[in-house]
Amino acid sequence: MTFEKQVVLVSGAGRGLGAAIARAFIENGAQVVVNYRRSEAQAKALVEELGQRAVAIQADVSDPLEARRLVNDAAEAFGHHVTTVVNNALGDFSFNGDAREKIQTIGWDDFLGQMDVALHGSLNLIQAAAPAMEAAGWGRIINIGTNLFQNPVVPYHDYTAAKAALLSLTRTAAGDLGPSGITVNMVSGGLLRVTDASAATPEAIFELIAQSTPLRRVTTPAEFADAVLFFASPWSRAVTGQNLVVDGGLVRD
Repeated sequence: MTFEKQVVLVSGAGRGLGAAIARAFIENGAQVVVNYRRSEAQAKALVEELGQRAVAIQADVSDPLEARRLVNDAAEAFGHHVTTVVNNALGDFSFNGDAREKIQTIGWDDFLGQMDVALHGSLNLIQAAAPAMEAAGWGRIINIGTNLFQNPVVPYHDYTAAKAALLSLTRTAAGDLGPSGITVNMVSGGLLRVTDASAATPEAIFELIAQSTPLRRVTTPAEFADAVLFFASPWSRAVTGQNLVVDGGLVRD
């Protein structure tokens, strides 16, 4: 299915990486739902920028009823069911390793907070969107991951564990949904320059990462979004259950 025929729901798209993904889909002709939880002003400003093929819808995807309402409202807004889901929503988190709890002190509630959005929220949206995709015989689900479970250089224990669990869900969901023509993949990045979440990262860390990559620079949100579009494009029709790392070559295994 070409982008012009897709209704794309991007969770957590009011700002940061989600906004970059929404822009990329709009630039390629898709209709886009900019989901947000609290970033109402940013989401509405983004939709104003993107134009008539975008709509902002508030919902907390960690709530199954809210996720179902979001999918239904998206279908009503565009007169067509959601064809493509990008699970990008992130629980409250600051990417500053010096400020994160170490394993000796981190609490289980921190893990639950990340799991509730990254894992539970993704499951909720998959379950809400899958029936219409199955009926149509086509769908795309793209989960946003991290390279940190392959290269755990900072103590983001809760965030990394949630994203590792999301990779497992990606692969098991691909098996269940594949016979219905639905692919499920993950795109995993490292530190991005710059999103709201990475704004607290010290400049020295950006420089260190840049010098550790073959490209000698830190990946931008727009570059990361390009890879998300690949998994929604016709060129990925035989790819499912995969995890593509987009970090300038920092992680190569």
